[in-house]
Formats: sequence, C-alpha cells, structure tokens
Amino acid sequence: MSSVLLSSELPGLEPILRGKVRDVYDLDYHLLIVATDRISAYDSILPTGIPDKGRVLTQLSAFWFEQLRSLCPSHYISVDPEQIQDVLLARKLEIPEELLEGRCMLVTRARALPVECVVRGYLDGSAWREYQTSGSICGIRLPEGLKQGSRLPEPIFTPATKATTGHDENIPESRMFRMMEPGLAKQAKEISLAVYNAAAEYAQDRGVIIADTNFEYGVFQESLIMIDECLTPDSSRFWDAARWEPGGPQPSYDKQFVRDYLDRSGWNHEPPAPPLPADVTERTAEKYRQIYRRLTDSELP
Repeated sequence: MSSVLLSSELPGLEPILRGKVRDVYDLDYHLLIVATDRISAYDSILPTGIPDKGRVLTQLSAFWFEQLRSLCPSHYISVDPEQIQDVLLARKLEIPEELLEGRCMLVTRARALPVECVVRGYLDGSAWREYQTSGSICGIRLPEGLKQGSRLPEPIFTPATKATTGHDENIPESRMFRMMEPGLAKQAKEISLAVYNAAAEYAQDRGVIIADTNFEYGVFQESLIMIDECLTPDSSRFWDAARWEPGGPQPSYDKQFVRDYLDRSGWNHEPPAPPLPADVTERTAEKYRQIYRRLTDSELP
C-alpha cells in the first residue's frame, strides 16, 4: 500500500487553514493549497488516510479547471512542481520533497462566497432523504414516485451552508440570495448549472454519471471565479453509467464507499470517527485512481 500524508509541514510558514482535507498557506497574492490524504465523512475527519487521494484531488481539479475555463475562470495557476518550487524559493522557503509529488496547487487568492453551490442531476444522499420526507429538495417540488438514484427531469440547483462545525445545511435559493449580493448569487447559480451540464455530457461519453456535485466560488478583481476543488470524488457522486439502476444505492467512484462502510459499522456520525480497515482503505484508493483514469483518459502522474 502506498504511503499516506495526513498533515503537511512547510518549514518557515504556518498554514492559515487546515481544512478537512487541504492545508492552505499564505503567499501574499497567492495561496499554496496542499491536498493531504485525509478523508472526511459526515463532517468528521477519519484517522485513516487514503493512499494517493490528495494527488487525485489536485490533478483532477487542475484537469477540470482547464477543461471548463471557457465557462468560468478559476483560481488555478499551476500544479507544476518546478514552478511552485521557484515561487517558494523566491520567498526563501523550501518545500519538502513529499509535498511536490502532485498534491500542491498554486492559486490566486479570492474572497470566498459563503455558500456551496450544489447541482443535482440524480436523486441520492441528503436530497433523497429530504424527498422521502417532503417530496421536495430545498423548496423545489419534484414529481411523485421517484426512486433512490432516479434521474431528475432536469438538473436542479440546491445551495448549502458551509458549516464550520457540525453538518452543512441544505437551504432554499431565496436564503442564498439574502446571504450575498444578489447579482453574485444569480451568476453563481447560472454558472453552476452550465458547468454541471457540460461536465455531465463529457463524463457520460466516458461511461460515467455525475449524479451531483458542489462548486465553490470566490471574487477576484470584481469577477466570479471557481475556487477550492472541482468535480472530484470528494465533491461529487460518480456512478458507472453501465450499471446505473434506480431503486437503491449505485456502484460509485467516490467516498460513498467509505460512508457505506461507516453506516454498516454502527457509528453514530458524531466525532470521533472510527479508523478504516485496510481493505476498505485500499479499495477506496483504487476507486479514486480509477475515476481519474476514466475522466482524463490518462494515468495518475
């Protein structure tokens, strides 16, 4: 099994943020984002890392930022190790070798918007649970008789809060418009739907369904840009199109495999999260590598 990185250290510089997966370092006008191999589920960080996970998240995000740049610019500058090393050396900082193995992204600093922009093309996860209770999602009424995994009549936009503690919360679109400038909210919704549709069509050609995904945005020089990650197995549900069958859980290429194990384990979804056994860890790692190969038509560098 490959080694894992659970925490990054950059000598001479403390991270301004250690998130559930990413460590973020301040380089004045830029940020250095280091994707570790940490994995979270139900808003808790697990004590077990997933081999190659940080590299998959970084390289797949870079792929999508380039692929979708005509629809929306992003904070992405480079994942090239030599370019990143040159930026750090100019600041008299040295980066450890293990951080240059495909898990670092140099990005533009932006003012983050306070919501996650979720687009759903299929019914699963928290949306499925909400539909069973109310027949709607975030106030959007859906047809009766849908099953878990059903394709929706059209993709829907269902924003969510970014919880610093506890669980994220699905919210009505109207609340999102009250939380930020209405013009930015409208633009974020329109771009999210356009990006989802383009990505879903691209993935479908490769036998992959993007069931749902979430985007994050920031403002840079008065313009809206995509930030954080983009269409990764952490932020999306990826299903095998050939095996899709509504009526229950779908075979996936994302961390749903970990969630399913945790549900079977009897964990109550409250911290601390339990460790993962070796077979679940390695099978999850292979799912991450596999979706990278299917979407990019290349091996993980």
